[in-house]
Amino acid sequence: MKRLLLCFLLLTAVQLVHAQYYKTDTTRKKEFDASRLIIGGSLGLAFGDYTNINISPMVGYRISQLFAAGLAINAQYGSERFRDYYGNTGQRNQYSIFGGGVWGRVYPMDFLFIHIQPEYNHINLKSTYYDTDPKTVVKDSYGVSSLLMGGGYTQPIGGNAAFSIMALYDVLQDSKSPYQNGLILRVGATIGL
Repeated sequence: MKRLLLCFLLLTAVQLVHAQYYKTDTTRKKEFDASRLIIGGSLGLAFGDYTNINISPMVGYRISQLFAAGLAINAQYGSERFRDYYGNTGQRNQYSIFGGGVWGRVYPMDFLFIHIQPEYNHINLKSTYYDTDPKTVVKDSYGVSSLLMGGGYTQPIGGNAAFSIMALYDVLQDSKSPYQNGLILRVGATIGL
């Protein structure tokens, strides 16, 4: 009997905490609230035989304690150099990517989120082959769709700012996707207004 009473009290306490956590202010009018705006993104830099400069701003709105959604822009420049056994450049690829899409997040806990981001990118590619005489240049331009899915962790860093890290994977795996067969790790910051 004591165990049954203890289980009942524990379940009641959990339900009260759960209700308090997701409780919203019902006295407030349903209108735009600037404090729920999210502005942020990520910046990536890599230099060497593989060079990548990535600027990915995002803007969104915290719809509720559980949901947020918004728009993302993806702008990248990159180059990769392939060398032969003697260290001579045999091929160099240069590309620029511009695109974006929408994103959505579900926060099962304040610090964990599930992220989904369908996006469309336009890619310009220039490949230079140095092992031919004269060197050969091939250019290509195309668009490609991606569906990034994954999750992440967010940590407040004071005021309305937060640091986040997430791991994403392109589930469509188009052969021309810039996210082929790899885990995408993004580190960024968001600022609420």
